[in-house]
Amino acid sequence: MSGSESTGIVYLIGAGPGDPGLITVRALECLRRADVVIYDYLANPEFLREAPAAEHLYVGKSRGCHHTPQEEINALLADRAGQGKIVARLKGGDPYVFGRGGEEAQYLARTGIPFEVVPGVTAAFAAAAYAGIPLTHRDFTTSLGLVTGHENPAKKMSSLDWEKLATGVGTLVFYMGMANLSTIATQLMGHGRSPQTPVALIRWATTPRQETLIATLSDVVEKVREAGFKPPAVIIVGEVVDLRQELRWFDNRPLFGKTVLVTRAADQAGEFAALLAAQGAQALECPTIRLLPPESWQELDAAVGALAEFDWIIFTSANAVRFFFDRLNAAGLDARAFGRCRICTVGPKTAAALHPFGLKADLISTEYKAEGVVAAFGNQKVAGCRILFPRANRARDIIPPELTRMGAEVIAPVAYRNGTPETLPAGVIEELEARQVSCATFTSSSTAENLVEIVGQERFLSLLEGVVIACIGPITAKTCRELGLKVDIEPREYTLAALTEAIVEFYRSPGR
Repeated sequence: MSGSESTGIVYLIGAGPGDPGLITVRALECLRRADVVIYDYLANPEFLREAPAAEHLYVGKSRGCHHTPQEEINALLADRAGQGKIVARLKGGDPYVFGRGGEEAQYLARTGIPFEVVPGVTAAFAAAAYAGIPLTHRDFTTSLGLVTGHENPAKKMSSLDWEKLATGVGTLVFYMGMANLSTIATQLMGHGRSPQTPVALIRWATTPRQETLIATLSDVVEKVREAGFKPPAVIIVGEVVDLRQELRWFDNRPLFGKTVLVTRAADQAGEFAALLAAQGAQALECPTIRLLPPESWQELDAAVGALAEFDWIIFTSANAVRFFFDRLNAAGLDARAFGRCRICTVGPKTAAALHPFGLKADLISTEYKAEGVVAAFGNQKVAGCRILFPRANRARDIIPPELTRMGAEVIAPVAYRNGTPETLPAGVIEELEARQVSCATFTSSSTAENLVEIVGQERFLSLLEGVVIACIGPITAKTCRELGLKVDIEPREYTLAALTEAIVEFYRSPGR
């Protein structure tokens, strides 16, 4: 059902089970167009970033604590759409699978409000796949049943046809059934299902917090009690559960269960977080750097205007490339302004940052620090050359004096500043205080120094007590040691990929 946007429309969107990568392309399209996002606790809060200008309304419900009655949610959807707004109703899983999406769609249809349903990955399918359990397999079963373990309050669990469920369906998946786990097990066994039938309980599926408990119908209640296994969880009953031993993939990755603190700037944390997530870690973003423009553009703009007069330009980071080309563009210039000026970069990542501008580095330092740049120029004739070095305000004073000593004239305007955020993101301190952080990473000296500036020296050491410390290179490691930390991990290459691999190797060691 659809309608013109002038009259408003409601998108009933399935946001998937928790992993933000499992939301559909169509769902993101609708979310980004929304004027209003109405969401519940089952939807990943990260999705709200896709609609930053929209009105965000939380209507989450949990067992025993109904924040907003369903009738009020229905009315809210109709009210906002009736005002001509695009409404994204964001629901965990799939809106039509035990998500009450059908009730909301009925209300909208009856009140004449246009709506569209955007299916999502439902919890049963996602939880099973991420636990290594195929819900159907021709060697085990070709039938599948989805059952709610928490029905309409006006109904009773006994209204289910337990005899048919127990013997007529190969694989059973119960949603919201933890409170009735004992009843489910008892009824299935009492109606003919073998007590030795395997059972899997999966909570926080598809997230780094995922937990899986394996039992049988006969002992699942006891094992849940012993393990302190809490809801929410999906319950899978059937012989296919045994395939987990062979097909387990998600929760046996090397960093699964580890929370890694990422202190890079907010707009740069994504790449590192993705590398860590691919190894199973939960990346806790804690930007301790704010990238800011210089207090004055005068020196950099003057250098940009005289770019063709330089023999070399040095970029030591992708940040320097970005800020420099922003000013080049602001001056109405493009890559042609480089003229005869050759380019030196630190490492291939910085060199790759030039590619969107149609440029390639002439010289790439294989040692990812200032000393490496100096060494790279050791094979070049730099005496009498003019060299431009757009830098960060806190750059170590190595390159200008060393190249000057070699006979070059070095102009080093500030292209950007490394500022310090006033506070840390909500939840980061709580995670550190609760000793939930396994490893803290520092990708520059500033990331560590700024953290000290934000929380204070004494608290800095207290919060990181017992936390594994990983530094991207020797300069950063030296700074961390001077700040009182014990550095546990330092890769041979000073790249994010190498740092990630070094963290993996550390935790693969016996006893980690």
